[in-house]
Amino acid sequence: MASANATSIRALTMELKALHRDPVEGFTVTVPDDSDMYVWHVAIFGPPDTPYQGGYFKAEMKFPVDYPYSPPRLRFLTPILHPNVYTDGELCISILHPPGEDPHSGERPEERWNPTQSVRTILLSVISLLNEPNTFSAANVDASVLYRRWRDSRGKDKQYIDQITKQIDNSRREAELDGVRVPTTLEEYCQLCKPKTQSQSSYDVEDDLLTTDDYYQDSSADELESTASEQTCSDIEEDSGTA
Repeated sequence: MASANATSIRALTMELKALHRDPVEGFTVTVPDDSDMYVWHVAIFGPPDTPYQGGYFKAEMKFPVDYPYSPPRLRFLTPILHPNVYTDGELCISILHPPGEDPHSGERPEERWNPTQSVRTILLSVISLLNEPNTFSAANVDASVLYRRWRDSRGKDKQYIDQITKQIDNSRREAELDGVRVPTTLEEYCQLCKPKTQSQSSYDVEDDLLTTDDYYQDSSADELESTASEQTCSDIEEDSGTA
Protein backbone atom coordinates (compact mmCIF):
# COMPACT_ATOMS: atom_id res chain seq x y z
CA MET A 1 0.00 0.00 0.00
CA ALA A 2 1.21 3.49 -0.84
CA SER A 3 2.04 5.86 2.01
CA ALA A 4 -1.24 7.33 3.19
CA ASN A 5 -2.04 11.02 2.82
CA ALA A 6 -4.71 12.63 5.00
CA THR A 7 -6.10 14.78 2.20
CA SER A 8 -6.47 11.91 -0.27
CA ILE A 9 -7.94 9.56 2.35
CA ARG A 10 -10.57 12.14 3.23
CA ALA A 11 -11.36 12.79 -0.42
CA LEU A 12 -11.74 9.08 -1.19
CA THR A 13 -13.84 8.47 1.94
CA MET A 14 -16.20 11.27 0.91
CA GLU A 15 -16.50 9.95 -2.62
CA LEU A 16 -17.13 6.38 -1.50
CA LYS A 17 -19.86 7.54 0.87
CA ALA A 18 -21.46 9.64 -1.89
CA LEU A 19 -21.41 6.72 -4.37
CA HIS A 20 -23.07 4.41 -1.86
CA ARG A 21 -25.69 7.04 -1.08
CA ASP A 22 -26.31 7.95 -4.73
CA PRO A 23 -24.90 5.19 -6.99
CA VAL A 24 -24.12 5.53 -10.69
CA GLU A 25 -26.37 3.38 -12.89
CA GLY A 26 -24.67 0.19 -13.98
CA PHE A 27 -21.87 0.19 -11.42
CA THR A 28 -21.11 -1.13 -7.95
CA VAL A 29 -18.06 0.05 -6.04
CA THR A 30 -16.33 -1.69 -3.14
CA VAL A 31 -13.12 -1.35 -1.14
CA PRO A 32 -11.71 -4.90 -0.84
CA ASP A 33 -9.24 -4.05 1.93
CA ASP A 34 -10.43 -1.66 4.62
CA SER A 35 -6.84 -0.76 5.44
CA ASP A 36 -6.13 0.42 1.88
CA MET A 37 -8.45 3.11 0.53
CA TYR A 38 -6.23 3.51 -2.53
CA VAL A 39 -7.54 0.36 -4.25
CA TRP A 40 -11.19 0.07 -5.26
CA HIS A 41 -13.01 -2.72 -7.06
CA VAL A 42 -15.66 -1.78 -9.60
CA ALA A 43 -18.29 -4.04 -11.14
CA ILE A 44 -19.46 -2.69 -14.49
CA PHE A 45 -22.69 -3.98 -16.00
CA GLY A 46 -22.99 -3.63 -19.76
CA PRO A 47 -25.40 -0.78 -20.62
CA PRO A 48 -28.67 -1.66 -22.39
CA ASP A 49 -28.81 -1.24 -26.17
CA THR A 50 -25.04 -1.62 -26.54
CA PRO A 51 -22.96 -4.62 -27.63
CA TYR A 52 -22.02 -5.06 -23.96
CA GLN A 53 -25.58 -5.47 -22.64
CA GLY A 54 -25.82 -8.31 -20.14
CA GLY A 55 -22.08 -8.33 -19.45
CA TYR A 56 -20.41 -8.33 -16.04
CA PHE A 57 -17.01 -6.67 -16.18
CA LYS A 58 -14.82 -6.36 -13.13
CA ALA A 59 -12.25 -3.59 -12.90
CA GLU A 60 -9.76 -2.19 -10.42
CA MET A 61 -9.10 1.47 -9.68
CA LYS A 62 -5.82 2.49 -8.09
CA PHE A 63 -5.44 5.99 -6.67
CA PRO A 64 -2.21 7.96 -6.15
CA VAL A 65 -1.41 9.37 -2.71
CA ASP A 66 -1.81 12.91 -4.07
CA TYR A 67 -5.38 12.28 -5.28
CA PRO A 68 -7.34 14.31 -6.37
CA TYR A 69 -4.48 16.32 -7.83
CA SER A 70 -3.39 13.32 -9.91
CA PRO A 71 -5.76 10.87 -11.60
CA PRO A 72 -6.35 7.23 -10.69
CA ARG A 73 -5.83 4.31 -13.06
CA LEU A 74 -8.57 1.94 -14.14
CA ARG A 75 -7.83 -1.57 -15.39
CA PHE A 76 -10.40 -4.15 -16.45
CA LEU A 77 -9.85 -7.50 -14.76
CA THR A 78 -12.45 -9.19 -16.98
CA PRO A 79 -11.46 -9.54 -20.65
CA ILE A 80 -13.26 -6.94 -22.76
CA LEU A 81 -12.88 -6.17 -26.46
CA HIS A 82 -13.05 -2.41 -26.87
CA PRO A 83 -11.12 0.13 -28.98
CA ASN A 84 -10.21 2.17 -25.92
CA VAL A 85 -9.05 -0.67 -23.68
CA TYR A 86 -5.53 -2.05 -24.05
CA THR A 87 -5.14 -5.81 -24.29
CA ASP A 88 -3.90 -5.86 -20.67
CA GLY A 89 -7.17 -4.24 -19.55
CA GLU A 90 -5.86 -0.71 -18.98
CA LEU A 91 -8.43 1.93 -19.90
CA CYS A 92 -7.21 4.71 -22.17
CA ILE A 93 -9.30 7.84 -21.72
CA SER A 94 -8.42 11.53 -21.62
CA ILE A 95 -9.96 12.14 -18.20
CA LEU A 96 -7.39 9.74 -16.68
CA HIS A 97 -4.41 11.52 -18.22
CA PRO A 98 -2.40 13.86 -15.94
CA PRO A 99 -3.44 17.52 -15.93
CA GLY A 100 -1.76 20.07 -18.12
CA GLU A 101 -0.91 20.34 -21.78
CA ASP A 102 0.59 17.60 -23.93
CA PRO A 103 1.16 18.87 -27.50
CA HIS A 104 1.76 15.32 -28.75
CA SER A 105 -1.56 13.92 -27.54
CA GLY A 106 -3.87 16.27 -29.41
CA GLU A 107 -5.96 16.64 -26.25
CA ARG A 108 -7.18 19.97 -24.91
CA PRO A 109 -6.23 20.63 -21.26
CA GLU A 110 -9.90 20.66 -20.25
CA GLU A 111 -10.28 17.10 -21.55
CA ARG A 112 -7.61 15.81 -19.19
CA TRP A 113 -7.75 15.23 -15.46
CA ASN A 114 -8.14 18.11 -13.06
CA PRO A 115 -8.90 18.08 -9.31
CA THR A 116 -12.58 18.92 -9.85
CA GLN A 117 -13.09 15.51 -11.48
CA SER A 118 -14.14 12.51 -9.43
CA VAL A 119 -14.79 8.78 -9.53
CA ARG A 120 -18.37 9.59 -10.55
CA THR A 121 -17.25 11.52 -13.66
CA ILE A 122 -14.88 8.69 -14.54
CA LEU A 123 -17.68 6.12 -14.35
CA LEU A 124 -19.95 8.31 -16.46
CA SER A 125 -17.17 8.57 -19.03
CA VAL A 126 -16.87 4.76 -19.08
CA ILE A 127 -20.58 4.55 -19.88
CA SER A 128 -20.07 6.98 -22.76
CA LEU A 129 -17.22 4.88 -24.14
CA LEU A 130 -19.23 1.66 -23.95
CA ASN A 131 -21.98 3.40 -25.89
CA GLU A 132 -19.69 5.03 -28.41
CA PRO A 133 -15.98 4.11 -28.60
CA ASN A 134 -13.42 6.66 -29.72
CA THR A 135 -11.71 5.16 -32.76
CA PHE A 136 -9.62 8.20 -33.66
CA SER A 137 -6.84 7.26 -31.22
CA ALA A 138 -7.51 3.67 -30.31
CA ALA A 139 -5.68 1.79 -27.56
CA ASN A 140 -6.58 -1.54 -29.21
CA VAL A 141 -6.16 -1.12 -32.97
CA ASP A 142 -7.55 -4.57 -33.79
CA ALA A 143 -10.69 -3.90 -31.77
CA SER A 144 -11.05 -0.52 -33.47
CA VAL A 145 -10.87 -2.10 -36.93
CA LEU A 146 -13.47 -4.73 -36.00
CA TYR A 147 -15.74 -2.11 -34.47
CA ARG A 148 -15.62 0.12 -37.57
CA ARG A 149 -16.33 -2.83 -39.83
CA TRP A 150 -19.35 -3.73 -37.73
CA ARG A 151 -20.57 -0.12 -37.56
CA ASP A 152 -20.00 0.69 -41.23
CA SER A 153 -21.63 -2.55 -42.37
CA ARG A 154 -24.67 -1.76 -40.20
CA GLY A 155 -24.18 -4.98 -38.29
CA LYS A 156 -23.61 -7.31 -41.24
CA ASP A 157 -19.98 -7.91 -40.30
CA LYS A 158 -20.45 -9.73 -37.00
CA GLN A 159 -16.88 -10.54 -35.98
CA TYR A 160 -16.82 -7.71 -33.43
CA ILE A 161 -20.16 -8.69 -31.90
CA ASP A 162 -19.36 -12.40 -31.92
CA GLN A 163 -16.19 -11.88 -29.86
CA ILE A 164 -17.95 -9.62 -27.38
CA THR A 165 -20.83 -12.11 -27.06
CA LYS A 166 -18.36 -14.82 -26.06
CA GLN A 167 -16.83 -12.50 -23.45
CA ILE A 168 -20.29 -11.67 -22.09
CA ASP A 169 -21.17 -15.37 -21.80
CA ASN A 170 -17.94 -16.01 -19.87
CA SER A 171 -18.55 -12.97 -17.65
CA ARG A 172 -22.04 -14.19 -16.75
CA ARG A 173 -20.59 -17.49 -15.59
CA GLU A 174 -18.19 -15.52 -13.42
CA ALA A 175 -21.12 -13.50 -12.07
CA GLU A 176 -22.83 -16.74 -11.03
CA LEU A 177 -19.72 -17.77 -9.13
CA ASP A 178 -19.65 -14.35 -7.45
CA GLY A 179 -23.35 -14.59 -6.58
CA VAL A 180 -24.12 -11.51 -8.67
CA ARG A 181 -27.34 -11.05 -10.61
CA VAL A 182 -26.58 -9.32 -13.90
CA PRO A 183 -29.26 -6.94 -15.18
CA THR A 184 -30.60 -7.90 -18.61
CA THR A 185 -33.32 -5.26 -19.04
CA LEU A 186 -33.37 -1.49 -18.78
CA GLU A 187 -35.56 -1.68 -15.69
CA GLU A 188 -33.15 -4.06 -13.92
CA TYR A 189 -30.20 -1.92 -14.99
CA CYS A 190 -31.74 1.20 -13.48
CA GLN A 191 -32.51 -0.66 -10.25
CA LEU A 192 -28.77 -0.66 -9.57
CA CYS A 193 -29.02 3.07 -9.00
CA LYS A 194 -31.07 2.59 -5.84
CA PRO A 195 -29.01 3.34 -2.70
CA LYS A 196 -27.97 0.41 -0.51
CA THR A 197 -29.14 0.23 3.08
CA GLN A 198 -25.67 -0.88 4.14
CA SER A 199 -22.21 -0.17 2.77
CA GLN A 200 -21.07 -2.62 0.11
CA SER A 201 -17.77 -2.74 1.96
CA SER A 202 -17.15 -3.54 5.60
CA TYR A 203 -15.44 -0.15 5.64
CA ASP A 204 -18.09 1.97 7.40
CA VAL A 205 -18.00 5.28 5.57
CA GLU A 206 -20.77 6.57 7.81
CA ASP A 207 -18.46 6.47 10.81
CA ASP A 208 -16.68 9.58 9.59
CA LEU A 209 -19.17 12.20 8.40
CA LEU A 210 -17.02 14.51 6.36
CA THR A 211 -17.92 17.81 4.76
CA THR A 212 -16.25 19.62 1.90
CA ASP A 213 -14.70 21.95 4.47
CA ASP A 214 -13.25 18.93 6.28
CA TYR A 215 -11.68 17.72 3.05
CA TYR A 216 -9.90 20.97 2.33
CA GLN A 217 -8.96 21.67 5.94
CA ASP A 218 -5.63 19.86 5.74
CA SER A 219 -4.72 21.13 2.28
CA SER A 220 -2.25 23.97 2.21
CA ALA A 221 -3.46 27.28 0.80
CA ASP A 222 -0.55 27.38 -1.61
CA GLU A 223 -1.41 23.95 -3.03
CA LEU A 224 -5.03 24.87 -3.60
CA GLU A 225 -4.13 28.22 -5.12
CA SER A 226 -1.67 26.64 -7.55
CA THR A 227 -4.31 24.29 -8.92
CA ALA A 228 -7.28 26.68 -8.88
CA SER A 229 -6.44 28.11 -12.29
CA GLU A 230 -6.51 24.59 -13.78
CA GLN A 231 -9.83 23.53 -12.21
CA THR A 232 -12.24 23.78 -15.11
CA CYS A 233 -15.32 21.60 -15.40
CA SER A 234 -15.87 19.97 -18.78
CA ASP A 235 -19.06 18.18 -19.71
CA ILE A 236 -19.30 14.42 -19.85
CA GLU A 237 -19.03 14.29 -23.63
CA GLU A 238 -15.65 16.02 -23.48
CA ASP A 239 -14.55 13.81 -20.60
CA SER A 240 -15.19 10.66 -22.62
CA GLY A 241 -12.57 11.53 -25.27
CA THR A 242 -9.49 9.30 -25.37
CA ALA A 243 -5.89 9.63 -26.38
